[in-house]
Amino acid sequence: MNSKKSYKGFIAIFISVLMLSHSVYANEWEDKEVPINFKTEILPWEIVNNTIPNKTTFTIIDIETGLSFKVQRRAGSHHVDAQPLTKDDTQIMKKIYHNQWSWKRRAIIVLINNQMIAASMNGMPHGAGSLQNGFPGHFCVHFYGSLTHRLKNEDSAHKLMILKAAGKLDEYLGTISPYELIHIFTIAINQGDRKLLSMTLSNSDHSKRFIKLAENITYFGVEDFSRQPLEDANGLIFVDVPVQVKVYKEKKGSESKIIHFMIRRESLTDRWFIDQVAIYEALK
Repeated sequence: MNSKKSYKGFIAIFISVLMLSHSVYANEWEDKEVPINFKTEILPWEIVNNTIPNKTTFTIIDIETGLSFKVQRRAGSHHVDAQPLTKDDTQIMKKIYHNQWSWKRRAIIVLINNQMIAASMNGMPHGAGSLQNGFPGHFCVHFYGSLTHRLKNEDSAHKLMILKAAGKLDEYLGTISPYELIHIFTIAINQGDRKLLSMTLSNSDHSKRFIKLAENITYFGVEDFSRQPLEDANGLIFVDVPVQVKVYKEKKGSESKIIHFMIRRESLTDRWFIDQVAIYEALK
């Protein structure tokens, strides 16, 4: 068997299966005839930084679309600054972003050698670029524990996308407090991530109405309510959290108001959900 054709064939099969079921990327899938282990790993930045040294070429697979393109690491000390390898790779990346460059984070898998690493990227060209690829700058690829260059902190949206790429979102949401859930809800709206948004809401099987409402919100800003005295929620199954927000809606402009997040769980051992009916009424 031609190993190169076999390798490409299995990549095509893997991407097709990814599009059918996101749960695949959390599992092991090995084939002894090809040099790749289909197991997505969450690796800390310290390891990835050595695994992908500067000028290394690797493949990015977008979780939502299954599209893949090649990039090269060109710089970055706290995360990877990458550029699409060719003009064709640039066009594939732009297609992933609906033909419009965006700062929104997306869950991706980085494929290098025989490793598949959970990661997150944004889609906005910025800074310098040196490859002849039609991409005016570079873009950022984050891994677990990587930091932003300017503020030197971990980006929450990138972290969630890394967990999403690894199939660990459900597990993570089972560990967070009601107040952290509100923060994730905010990220989901601002990133336009339907899957993540549905996972924060109760009655997710009936969330189409709310998702349609959320699509008209161009920005959802939450005041830092962590400064308020927070009641210990460990022994509760219902929490009412009033939050000052600023909401920007298409054709309606901005509005500042206090909304109440009604956050519930079925029992003390279950995870928290935002009451979908209440938040819909508050934001419509």
